[in-house]
Amino acid sequence: MRSFFDFQLHRTGYRQETLAGITTFVTLAYIIIVNPAILSAAGVPKEAAMTATILTAAFGTLLMALWAKRPFAVAPYMGENAFIAYTVVNTMGYSWQTAMAAIFISGVLFTLMTLGGLRQWLAEAIPSSLKHSFSIGIGLFLAFIGLNDMGVIALGVQGAPVRLGNIARPEVLISLTGLLCMTVLLIRKVAGAILIGIACTTVLLIGFGKISIPASLVSAPPSIAPIFMNIDIQGALTWGFAGVIVTTLVMDFVDTMGTLFGLSSRAGLLDAEDNLPEIEKPMLVDALSTIAASMFGTTTAGIYIESAAGIEQGGRTGFTALVVAALFLLALFFSPLLTMIPSQAYGPALVVIGMFMMESVTRLDFRNYSELFPAFLTIILIIFTYNIGVGITAGFIGYALLRILTGKIREVHPGMWILALLSFAFYFFYPYH
Repeated sequence: MRSFFDFQLHRTGYRQETLAGITTFVTLAYIIIVNPAILSAAGVPKEAAMTATILTAAFGTLLMALWAKRPFAVAPYMGENAFIAYTVVNTMGYSWQTAMAAIFISGVLFTLMTLGGLRQWLAEAIPSSLKHSFSIGIGLFLAFIGLNDMGVIALGVQGAPVRLGNIARPEVLISLTGLLCMTVLLIRKVAGAILIGIACTTVLLIGFGKISIPASLVSAPPSIAPIFMNIDIQGALTWGFAGVIVTTLVMDFVDTMGTLFGLSSRAGLLDAEDNLPEIEKPMLVDALSTIAASMFGTTTAGIYIESAAGIEQGGRTGFTALVVAALFLLALFFSPLLTMIPSQAYGPALVVIGMFMMESVTRLDFRNYSELFPAFLTIILIIFTYNIGVGITAGFIGYALLRILTGKIREVHPGMWILALLSFAFYFFYPYH
């Protein structure tokens, strides 16, 4: 197995990769609760959605481990689930079964695009400056989420979208202590610093009575029968539903693209041209996972930015993903234990990861404004719109427009024009409120 995962090539081992897998899983485990909660707003039974979430994550991450051999976890995307629940179902009036058909169709289209080489060709068309901006933007996005989870920042009032949270609250002070603990452990190069920090913060929260240990740590998984294979393909094959499919397709494409390059850059997996070797493998995993997700009864699945937590712990091969997949399967029976870990415990980990991912800013050329502005646009819109897809598509459009306006059209890869057009379509069909 050591040779299968190329431990020697990546200078890693079982202990390091196992620790990385545990760290990624603990950081990502919130999806087991959050995703069903969001889908329940669309009428999807919460208990069945929890099982669907776990099975989708286990399937996609296992495929990532054994086929793509990358240290990336796969799970239902945040953002896409909210789009389906609050916009497609609650606002537009479609049933959740019809909405799942959009997920299924986009997964099939992505599979065909990947097998035909189109997604790989489009990925190679993206300039290095934008690829690095994905990593920076996602890093700051993670840090923003982490600070909010900790309670350090909070929603503000009109004219001031965010504000300082109540840092006098005991749970916020404990979370800040966890952040300090992680940082000190990292400085001292302690193995498993992030995971130790999450564990210590959780213990402190229990000790101060802010969370309680559940009466039972083991439970049988809820039945998936009410939502399994419950897809309304016929209802989705209408002209009025085309916008939903296009939006789903573009959101998945740009989220996966940005996350894939951002994580690969941080893990040192990109080549000299800033491309990811054999990129078609993780892309195919993403596409097949989305098809599986719709069949299980949940929304678009793909590579998760929280995989950065495991990467920072040294995860470099598919063995990290194998550990994550195994833990997801165990989660079917230990969901009470996992859901006990609060956001104040894993929030500091997201802040630390965001700090690490800022490294890519050193690779931007601050003297070349035609490269810098699209990258900057990507970064700020990922953060300030709270949407990775919005930031990335804005970067694509900005890059193409600047080349047109400055007479440098010949410098643009043909694939970038396609990405720019898809990005325009994204904004045309985007569900504005």
